[in-house]
Amino acid sequence: MTPAIRKALDKLGLVRDIDLVLHLPLRYEDETKVVPIAQARDGQTVLIEAQVQSCEIQLQPRRQLVVTVQDASGSCQLRFLHFYPSQQKAMAVGTRLRAHGEMRGGFWGRQMVHPQLRKADAPLPTALTPVYPIGKGLTQPYLRRMIVAALQRITLVETLPQECWTHVGPPPVAVPDGAGTQRWWTLAQALRFLHHPPPDVPLQTLEDRSHPAWQRLKVEELLAQQLSQWRIRQIRQAHAAPALAVRQRGRKEEAGELPLHAQLLEVIGFELTAAQRRVVEEIAADMARSVPMHRLLQGDVGSGKTVVAALAACICMDAGYQCALMAPTEILAEQHFQKLQAWLAPLLQARGKRVAWLAGKQKKKERAQMLADVASGEAMLVVGTHAVIQDSVDFRALGLVIIDEQHRFGVEQRLSLRNRQRDRAAQATGDDALEPHMLMMSATPIPRTLAMTYYADLSVSTIDELPPGRTPVVTRLVADSRRDELIARLARQVRQGRQAYWVCPLIEESEVLDLSNATATFEELQAAIPDVPMGLLHSRMPVAEKQAVMAGFASGALGVLVATTVIEVGVDVPNASLMVIEHAERFGLSQLHQLRGRVGRGSAASACVLLYATGDSGKLSDTAKDRLRAMVETNDGFEIARRDLEIRGPGEFMGVHQSGASLLRFADLGTDAHLLEWTRALAPWMLAHRPDLAELHMQRWLGGKWDYLKA
Repeated sequence: MTPAIRKALDKLGLVRDIDLVLHLPLRYEDETKVVPIAQARDGQTVLIEAQVQSCEIQLQPRRQLVVTVQDASGSCQLRFLHFYPSQQKAMAVGTRLRAHGEMRGGFWGRQMVHPQLRKADAPLPTALTPVYPIGKGLTQPYLRRMIVAALQRITLVETLPQECWTHVGPPPVAVPDGAGTQRWWTLAQALRFLHHPPPDVPLQTLEDRSHPAWQRLKVEELLAQQLSQWRIRQIRQAHAAPALAVRQRGRKEEAGELPLHAQLLEVIGFELTAAQRRVVEEIAADMARSVPMHRLLQGDVGSGKTVVAALAACICMDAGYQCALMAPTEILAEQHFQKLQAWLAPLLQARGKRVAWLAGKQKKKERAQMLADVASGEAMLVVGTHAVIQDSVDFRALGLVIIDEQHRFGVEQRLSLRNRQRDRAAQATGDDALEPHMLMMSATPIPRTLAMTYYADLSVSTIDELPPGRTPVVTRLVADSRRDELIARLARQVRQGRQAYWVCPLIEESEVLDLSNATATFEELQAAIPDVPMGLLHSRMPVAEKQAVMAGFASGALGVLVATTVIEVGVDVPNASLMVIEHAERFGLSQLHQLRGRVGRGSAASACVLLYATGDSGKLSDTAKDRLRAMVETNDGFEIARRDLEIRGPGEFMGVHQSGASLLRFADLGTDAHLLEWTRALAPWMLAHRPDLAELHMQRWLGGKWDYLKA
């Protein structure tokens, strides 16, 4: 095996025999029967068998090898734009050969371009020919030989014998065989069938993956995923965590000052919704246990997740432990810090404690003081970006970790934050250290099937109610040909005392993408509305400058904020009532919904305008149309999430392409919910009663991906 082939196989993850046999075809070609040339339809991919009548190199319109072949029914040309002398020699006049390719009509008559060639004296295959995903350095024939060899070598122990059905009943994919009885495909049968299906199998059942062999593979994959998540939950529950019981409110002469969470409820100035109270109780119950909480707090844009997180932090701090809150961007982290500082700093100051801020671009002296306060325990609440998990940060007693927009952090970052403090404490004391509780927040609601699959090891709390007084946001699609009208409307709004966002996909002009950019749009709007103060915000600006612009907009000093997607989450300006999203067709559905959530936070009627490109260069793709249609039709974040999952699929939805986590290759959450339900019920039974088969099943499917799954 050459280094290039080894590299290509490694890139595809084809290391073990099981990896090869689980590398299933993209499609199939039928080379089991020869079709007479005259009967081949235009556009049909067929196998012909014919004799070479002529073989010559033509130089016009470009250098190519043209071979004329004929059978008893007619003739056609085989054209090769790239060829070797050996190929020309193998197609000498009089040679009988088989060619497999797409038959085309045209000016030169019937022809095939770059067909696959075979010797005519070999027996015809008895099964469809698989076409596999390949990479640079690999060829189909070579990979086919490797997979055939792997199928011959491997022994596939059945990990789903009938005894495993005792708890949940038979799998929901059994089909009648020829005798009318029910038959369950073994894994070995399913794989051998899918690599070499007989020619009479209905191709549609292979293409839409509804064939029982495909169903068996989907069950296998979903079960591996469920087993791994349940196993991770077992591993996590074996660790110890601080039991952070809620301090109860008692008589003042007995209890002294009020518990911190009770003081916070008096400070915030609004009543919690029923949904907020429910999830606070769920989180508090988890934190009171001596096993690590691993809970996802999800809620639509503006549902009030921050105050829930603040109450969880208060419970933690009241128990004498520190809390860390991490956000993916400095702007979002800064917004959290400002809000939590306003709520909690006076309460903590009365106890001689404080809220600390950690970010990547702090001045050295300021950072050193913050690190010292964290290490001493004076800083009870630490808010920041990924700077919170750097090696220089050493908590005295970390009890709770809160991660906002958790899907935007890499797997390694989440693992580091959860494990590093525990490991340090263990090294210092020599004892089993306590692992902090973890609360992850997401403003992108997770559809049920996705939560069952990717978050099977998590407890999920859902805020399914918006606070009273939120104004519904009207969403409108506007073509960029009406840009001037839109600017005039914006001018009227801001002159009446309202504020507006104008979001662009790029910072500066790009030679590659013909998209409006924030800098040019800022200058255009300034020229069109010179009497309105405006701000420009993007990720390349210095931190102090970004903070000044955000402060100006939040205070009302700036009427319009032109920005990139740095304002996607966390920005809360109740007076802002208009959101314009330029080139909306280029944004993801979740991102559009998050941006829309920046308006409608006050009592004024609010609107979100999706400005999309028109003209020949701006034709919308079907996916872009689906996204924009969904935005206009619903404001419900859960419905948006469901449609986003349909459009993008689970990999893109979860961001796991970037994180390296295992994706579902075969199962489809849109069509295979019944299989997911069955495997979800079976997984804990297998771990309890047949741990040997469960372990073998996970090793077969997941290999060494455990660390990623544990995040």
